[in-house]
Amino acid sequence: MENNQGTSPEISPEISPEEYLAGLKEQNRQRVEKLNALKSEGRSPYIETSYPVTILSGEIHGDFDNLDGKDVAIAGRITSWRDMGKANFIDIRDSDGRIQVYVKKDDVGDAAFAEFKTWDLGDIVGVSGFVFRTRKGEISVHAKSLILLSKSLHPLPEKHHGLRDKEERYRKRYLDLITNPEVSDVFVKRSQILQHIRTFLDSRGFLEVDTPVLHTLEIGAAARPFVTRHNALDIEMFLRIETELYLKRLIVGGFDKVYEVGRIFRNEGMDSTHNPEFTSIELYQAYTDYFGMMDLIEEMYRELCEKIAGGDTLTYRGVEIALGKPWARMTMQESVEKYTGKAGLKGFELIEAFEEHVEPNLVQPTIIYDYPVENSPLAKRKPNNPDFTERFEFFIYTWEFGNAFSELNDPQDQRERFAKQVAEKRAQGFNAEIDEDYILSLEYGLPPTGGLGLGLDRLVMLLTDSASIRDVLLFPTMRPIV
Repeated sequence: MENNQGTSPEISPEISPEEYLAGLKEQNRQRVEKLNALKSEGRSPYIETSYPVTILSGEIHGDFDNLDGKDVAIAGRITSWRDMGKANFIDIRDSDGRIQVYVKKDDVGDAAFAEFKTWDLGDIVGVSGFVFRTRKGEISVHAKSLILLSKSLHPLPEKHHGLRDKEERYRKRYLDLITNPEVSDVFVKRSQILQHIRTFLDSRGFLEVDTPVLHTLEIGAAARPFVTRHNALDIEMFLRIETELYLKRLIVGGFDKVYEVGRIFRNEGMDSTHNPEFTSIELYQAYTDYFGMMDLIEEMYRELCEKIAGGDTLTYRGVEIALGKPWARMTMQESVEKYTGKAGLKGFELIEAFEEHVEPNLVQPTIIYDYPVENSPLAKRKPNNPDFTERFEFFIYTWEFGNAFSELNDPQDQRERFAKQVAEKRAQGFNAEIDEDYILSLEYGLPPTGGLGLGLDRLVMLLTDSASIRDVLLFPTMRPIV
């Protein structure tokens, strides 16, 4: 069976079917010719609208003793083929794994067997038969009938080398999932992680909500937005860079606990931990503060570690991380003094010292709190030290995983900080504006509130031991091939 990947020629409206075929590589051409023959005979596989699957491959393997000799119907993609003349073995891969199928001419009939022998690796087929174990001991399905459900017009990548080029894997994730089925485990875990987070928050009385993705103004935050246009309203609009301000409007409106799992868009650089669009989880709780958020995030990560990693520790990139054990907690000033010996630093001097000397040491889960007001425009000032705010970030493997505040609810203080942000951004050439409606909502009264935001993608990287954010995004942003 062929196993070299082919490519299609560029198709233009003027090209004839004959010219199209002539431009194909040999293996692709053979497949297209087989498809055309089926269509000309009125047997196109694409007319099939369904197939009565009764069981998945993993269920057959897991419950063989009860299924031995029972009739089943399975469907999936042909991934290997062993031709032994009048008897063939093929492997079928479905969403649950792989199962061997035994196809014998005497059992399926001459015509069906002859058509079966024209199929190719990569074709999607349905098989009806009974479960049995071969003489070599492999659990299999003995085919009684088969049907072609979809034709693959391209050979699969070579069996032993697979699809190894990372750029190609990210661009053609569908092919990556076909040839490297273990990749799907990461995305199954991603779904499980998100499900556990939702269950954790729902069970504590949080309400999941949706807020707008398209915003009508560019706020003064440092992140750069993507810009688009609403044709009907004839206005410029901005893809959101956060969900925070709308969620806090809901706290004003009387929802005491809300959260959103939201896609965020930032027109910035890309690296192993950053993608222009990513998933954040932001949550807000009335009548608590940043210490309440500290306890909540530790408890959430402890439960996630137990459910996903099976204990209170996990290994990331060869480093053991005690994710489920009590986290270290230090003020930013305490952390800088610990790693530099310098005490009493404030403002940007403190921030720079922290980023340079402290962050590289924060491998085990650590909460750093009490940030300078200079880089915390939405956090409440500390009552006994207004140069600092009730804000924390938590770090694992030297990376920042989340950010939390005792939320600023003084509308006058908020306006002053927004005005400073907007002035700085306008000085850089951006048309930033104060969100006056958000200020108005604060003027109606935001109760004391704790808020927290975390990046889901980086969390999935940690819990699946993935080296790059692209490994945990099904379709990461890539530069187009021109």
